[in-house]
Amino acid sequence: MEKERSGGGTSLSFEVFPPKKEEEFDNVFQVLRQLQALHPDFISCTYGAGGSRAGKTIEIASFIQKELQTDAIAHITCVGFTKEDLRRNCDALRANGITHVLALRGDRPLTMSDEQFDSREFYYAADLVRYLKEHTDLMISGACYPEKHFESPSMEEDLRHLKEKVDAGVGSLISQMFFDNDYFYRFLDRARAVGIDVPIHAGIMPITTAKQLGTTVSLSGSSVPKKLADLIATYGEDKEDMRKAGIEFAAEQIRDLKKHGVDGIHIYSMNKVKTTTEICSMIS
Repeated sequence: MEKERSGGGTSLSFEVFPPKKEEEFDNVFQVLRQLQALHPDFISCTYGAGGSRAGKTIEIASFIQKELQTDAIAHITCVGFTKEDLRRNCDALRANGITHVLALRGDRPLTMSDEQFDSREFYYAADLVRYLKEHTDLMISGACYPEKHFESPSMEEDLRHLKEKVDAGVGSLISQMFFDNDYFYRFLDRARAVGIDVPIHAGIMPITTAKQLGTTVSLSGSSVPKKLADLIATYGEDKEDMRKAGIEFAAEQIRDLKKHGVDGIHIYSMNKVKTTTEICSMIS
């Protein structure tokens, strides 16, 4: 378990995503203004598999960086990229004032054939990190998995790959969501023990509907502790009570993480300003 930090405190950051519907896109800038009012240390922006929303990601990240004067991290995935694609994307990032990326392998695009997948130029996120370090001056963050990546045969193997990624040039890590802090604390101990010494931000996903939990767990592979399962069983049929209970669960997680002096809290905001604001009011 990490010792409580003596300096700087625990940072706060949010993740947003580009809306899929064009008519909803303009609203994201109002969302960002409201999130910026909560004084995050940075805001990250996702994009779809194979870079399907890469242009929107750049536009949003540029707005965060230039208009809001808040540090922006643009997600970048490599599974569907050639090196030429990646070069163009990095040029566009720099042209729009973006200096920091979250380097991810990403999910296989639905349109990608087996042949294309097996012959891709970047197999792992570490390959992307090495390319970025060699060909750009971008700051690079990476992802980590407190309960290991679902494709990894063991936590030991997962940590070995994570160490390779950090050694290749990752300067900080953002964790996959988790719902049991003990998993995160054990992961921190093991990561530090193998020499991973970069800041590690704890990823927190507020679960405000019963349906959301099923979708989230199937995508992330995160364990569901009894306390959260009981919460769903008790409040899942009542929309407002479930929302309140989910917000309190996330806030309780964060308060405990801050008490233990973790490097940072990264809230997967899902572009929901009200939920994010309520959580922040409960953890300050």
